[in-house]
Parts: sequence; structure tokens; C-alpha cells
Amino acid sequence: MKYLATLTLVFAISSVVPRAQEPSPPAVDPLHRAFDTILDTYVRDGLVYYRALKGERQRFDAYVAALGDASVPASDRNKQLAFWINAYNAFTLRAIVDHYPIRRPWLTLQPRNSIRQIDGVWTTMRWRAAGREVTLDDIEHQILRRELKEPRIHFAINCASVSCPPLPPEPYRAETLDAQLDEAARRYLASPEGSRVDGDTLRVSSILDWYGQDFVERFASFAPDGPGDKERAVRGVVIRFGPPEAAVLARKTSARIRFLSYDWSLNDVR
Repeated sequence: MKYLATLTLVFAISSVVPRAQEPSPPAVDPLHRAFDTILDTYVRDGLVYYRALKGERQRFDAYVAALGDASVPASDRNKQLAFWINAYNAFTLRAIVDHYPIRRPWLTLQPRNSIRQIDGVWTTMRWRAAGREVTLDDIEHQILRRELKEPRIHFAINCASVSCPPLPPEPYRAETLDAQLDEAARRYLASPEGSRVDGDTLRVSSILDWYGQDFVERFASFAPDGPGDKERAVRGVVIRFGPPEAAVLARKTSARIRFLSYDWSLNDVR
């Protein structure tokens, strides 16, 4: 009887003592809460419902306006990175929505509905963010690449094209930024637009051709000795983030590296 009473008491106590729970993911920064809803609603597998998003102008415009006067602490690198990646992706979406549907001129080599048909979209179209007037090129090349020096942004910023790294269905967060950037790299390199194994040839995105030098300092050391720092960096990125078959091939110095053609067609849900 005493044993039964003790056992009953143990069960009673255990029923009122809270169990340890998995930590909840950090909440979205209130600034980016509207963007979180927009991405969750209109992005599917990296493609965007631009036609439907065009009808979401009130909420979207309010978010873009809020980015203009946002305060981002200069001392917090992750907050700076998360803010400017989100701003780049939001401004790109807004540029498409403002011109959607994009009409193809008669004499053009660009794909139908390509962002490249929007004159000055990267160089002269200006946006206000964190109290600064910036272009998309300013954000990518000056702030993210030169000031913040984060090569993985090339897997996170989206140029509204089929061959771009896909938009995630949520904003980037300072608290989880490293994990999100790593996941963005893995997701892209696991896609046909990111990397492909073709016998003893490793075909990778042209992004790694255009910006391979950005990866040298942090990723060249992952690869065996090769013909140059840039190629070692490309191999290192694939070894670090690529799918198993591609990573195995990237370790072989006999493997050839080739770059995939870039598809600038709009990442629109058809």
C-alpha cells in the first residue's frame, strides 16, 4: 500500500510539473512582419504570384515605406545583413509589381517578362531604406559585398529570375541568420539551377563565376589545391553546401568546373 501511495504521489506531481519544451523560433522583427505575411502568401517553391501580389499594394506599399525610416544598429552585423537582404528582395518584388505584366519589346534578346526589360532597375531606380537613398546595385555591391563582406548573400538575394536563388517563404532574421544563409546555399546548390553533375564535369551557377572571388577568403580552404583561388573557392562552396554527389566530385582535382547558362525569365507562377 505504501508503494502504491508513493507511486500515486509521483504521478500526481509529474502531472503538474511542466515538461521541458523545444525552444520556439525567434519572432519576426515587427518591421518585417508584413513582409513575412507577403512571402508566406505569395511565394511557392521560389516562384511568385505576381498577379495576385499586385492586388496587395496597400500592405506591400506600407512595408516598403516603413523600410525608408527604419533604424538599424550599425554595431550589429547580423541585423544589418538581415535588414538589407530583406530590403533588396522587397524592392525587387516591388519593381516587378510596378511593371507587371512586363511587355516584351519587338526587338530584344531578353526572355519574355524578364526583369532586364525594366530600364535602370538595378542602377538608376532609387529606393529609400534606413534613411538612405539607394539603388539595388548600391545594396548588393556597396553594402552587402563591400561593407558587410558576406559572400553567402549571393544565395539569399533574389533577382526575380528562374536561375536566381529562390525566395524563402519568410524574411531573414538576425537571430537565425547564419542558419538561414547556410540553408539558402544548400537549397540553391541542390537545385538544377545551382549545380549539376555531368560525368566528370561539375556544372554550377554562373553566380559562382561572376562573384567567385567573394568566396575565396572563407571557402577556398575547403577544396584541394587547384589551378587558382577562384576555382578552389567554387569547389569549396560546393563541398561545404552542395548535395553529396556534387560535393564528392568537387573534391576531385581531375573534375572540370563549368558554368551553367543563366535563365533570366521571370520567376512567375505560370
